[in-house]
Amino acid sequence: KPKKHVIGLEFAGEVVEIGKSVTRFKVGDKVFGLDGKQMGSYAQYKTVVEDVGITTMPANMSYEDVVGISNGALTAYTFLKKGNVGQGQKVLVNGASGSVGIAGVQIAKGFGAIVTGVCSTKNIELVKSFGADHVIDYTTTDFTQNGETYDLILDTVAKTPFMACENSLTPKGAYLAVAGGIKEMRQSLGNGRRGGKKVIAGTSSESQDNLIFIKGLVEAGKLKPVIDRCYPLEEIVEAHRYVDSGRKKGNVVISVSH
Repeated sequence: KPKKHVIGLEFAGEVVEIGKSVTRFKVGDKVFGLDGKQMGSYAQYKTVVEDVGITTMPANMSYEDVVGISNGALTAYTFLKKGNVGQGQKVLVNGASGSVGIAGVQIAKGFGAIVTGVCSTKNIELVKSFGADHVIDYTTTDFTQNGETYDLILDTVAKTPFMACENSLTPKGAYLAVAGGIKEMRQSLGNGRRGGKKVIAGTSSESQDNLIFIKGLVEAGKLKPVIDRCYPLEEIVEAHRYVDSGRKKGNVVISVSH
């Protein structure tokens, strides 16, 4: 059975009590963040350490909206930062209609990149609305066969491995394996053997500084969450079934009542 009896990484809520050494937060603060180490977010109450992935909420956002930011945006930002995303770069986001993908499109645009999103037919307009310069419908077009090359390929769905994407990378391009596993970790260790092309794998950051940066993007209007559905905690099984179906757009939120 799972070692953690109460799972759930992302959270948003109100501080109801603080430890005697806490200085960054006070009772009544509205906060959001994530805790991949301790989990425990599927509950009415949760304890967190003050100097990890938690910060005060952006102004004028609901708990339901802000909780859809932390994991997707932090993951996208972590990998794009590792890939040195910058002005004028060509970035392809594979899985551009999911929580990481939608955040990746917006963050890459914020850094001045030229962004191509890959999604299904029904999500083309959604991805365009978040700033993608080009959108590829994967049901009709294989982006690895269209002759285009990109400086960064942010793969959020793990359905197009590095070997399939290699010819779609520029000579110094990088494949950002957001959904990668052991295979991608091993490939990243061999970066020096394939010329300038790289595989970047690993885990997302839970840095408080990075989360504060993400909050700044939200407050500047450069990053918006997409909430597909909101379920009460009592229907969490159905919520997970919907996510597992692969049909969600952006985020699915669990609402915990008092």
